[in-house]
Amino acid sequence: MTTPSSSDPSSPRDAGNWATKVDRLAAPDDKAKVGYNITGKKVTGPQQGFGRLWQRTYSTNLGSVVGAQTLISDWKVNFGDYWPSGSVFHSTLTGIEPGDVTPIEVGIASRGPKLATGILVIYADEESFTFMTPEGHMFAGMITFSAEEEAGDTVVEIKILIRPNDPIWELAWPVARRKEDEFWMGTLTNVAAHYGVADARVTEETVCVDRKRLWSNWRNVWHNSGIRSGIHIVTAPIRMLRPQRSSR
Repeated sequence: MTTPSSSDPSSPRDAGNWATKVDRLAAPDDKAKVGYNITGKKVTGPQQGFGRLWQRTYSTNLGSVVGAQTLISDWKVNFGDYWPSGSVFHSTLTGIEPGDVTPIEVGIASRGPKLATGILVIYADEESFTFMTPEGHMFAGMITFSAEEEAGDTVVEIKILIRPNDPIWELAWPVARRKEDEFWMGTLTNVAAHYGVADARVTEETVCVDRKRLWSNWRNVWHNSGIRSGIHIVTAPIRMLRPQRSSR
């Protein structure tokens, strides 16, 4: 990945914190096996989704046990470790950096097959980092993780701006919304517990920003990661029967 030179007067001061433009995503070679639902996909912002547009915010106050920048530095390196059990964030050893394409596996139930999708890190600095979703993900949009110090306390926040990506995910929204609450509130609870805050209070706020559905994007269902993950799992025995290519 290349970034503009800091000596270039035409480059923004934070240019190095942004991902360079990509037309299609590619999972890292060592994560290709779990990245089958993101390789070749485009990223999707809210206008590329289908359903109603939602802004969701989760936050918690950790008091003075850790500074904002220290927390973000740790979170970027150990991001997946704070996820509730059942889902996997296939991060690199160096942690979250701008331009990273990371496969994820989401546990729909406590046990059983997982839905495969991923994210692109579009921004990361000392106080926050932001992901965008690929085609086929449950939601089209972005999610920002941040921490800031207020009156000596460190407030941690997850802010999400998303549309369900296709008509199927829109129908699933009432259930998906509750699952998202459990997941991200559980994540912040785990972050707080890591720093010794066992009774952290996590708040949630949801606002419908746009009630219109973008019917022109109904064809997004073709990329639906739930359907494609199911097909991938069912056809696994067939793929195992294929002859292995020579390494020469």
